Amino acid sequence: MTDFSDRDHVHHRFAQLDGIRMHYAEAADSPQGAPLVVLLHGFPEFWYSWRHQLVALADAGYRVVAPDLRGFGRTDKPKGIDAYQIEALADDVAGLIRALGAEQASVVGHDWGGMVAWWHSMRHPEQVRTLSILNCPHPGLQSRMMSDPAQLRRSAYMLFFQLPRIPERRIRRNDHAYIRAMLRADPTTPGAFTDEDLQQYADALDPASTTAALNYYRAYMRRGSELQHALRPIDHPTQVLWGTADRYLGLEYATPPTRWVWDVRVEKLEGYSHWVQVDAAAEVNKRLLAFLPAA
Repeated sequence: MTDFSDRDHVHHRFAQLDGIRMHYAEAADSPQGAPLVVLLHGFPEFWYSWRHQLVALADAGYRVVAPDLRGFGRTDKPKGIDAYQIEALADDVAGLIRALGAEQASVVGHDWGGMVAWWHSMRHPEQVRTLSILNCPHPGLQSRMMSDPAQLRRSAYMLFFQLPRIPERRIRRNDHAYIRAMLRADPTTPGAFTDEDLQQYADALDPASTTAALNYYRAYMRRGSELQHALRPIDHPTQVLWGTADRYLGLEYATPPTRWVWDVRVEKLEGYSHWVQVDAAAEVNKRLLAFLPAA
């Protein structure tokens, strides 16, 4: 694995989008003009979530960028829950692809980045060459998940996150002990998250980023069934990579509904956790490279 104590492996840049300035990391050796791959992180992460993919995909001949999504890291953090509606998050990805001078990209998303990727694919299908989702259910499964007692137990934290202010205090208490424990406890690969890694995540979650991250959950859950009426079929090639030891999401939600995703392959990574791009980095890289269009 690349040692990211050497920051020369990535270049840090900014793109001015509609209403926000977005920070993104680009692999230093990304060949310009090569097929674009956009990596979208989840909660409680930022671009650093993709440290094992950035260089590996660039070495294979792709132009690879990993943004800090709206509210995270060095990207702007608009105030208020409404600033984090899923449509705005998806449109940010569309704006980034345009700002990078590309017409299309292969989009890869994990966790909340996966949800943003699902919605970007529905709202801007003309921009997507391929879609890869890591441990994030298709939004068409939401009603089924919300009526499943086992899944509701796994997702109890999402209900806690709806409270005002209290979740922010819990997350930031004792130098983000909640986040450190969550990341360290889950992976099945020893040392998947080093002390340095955990410090990177803690440093990125300043007070404004913590509230912004929680507003993803607040904005989405308040929409309820309304968002189900906005679903559209996805017909470009889609790959789902799923760590089967995910303690937050049941394996039964790995496969998207065929009415909404027409060309999909689901690949199970046996025994790996929710943080699959870190826990099973080499295997994820291998499977992404086997699926992405030729560089």
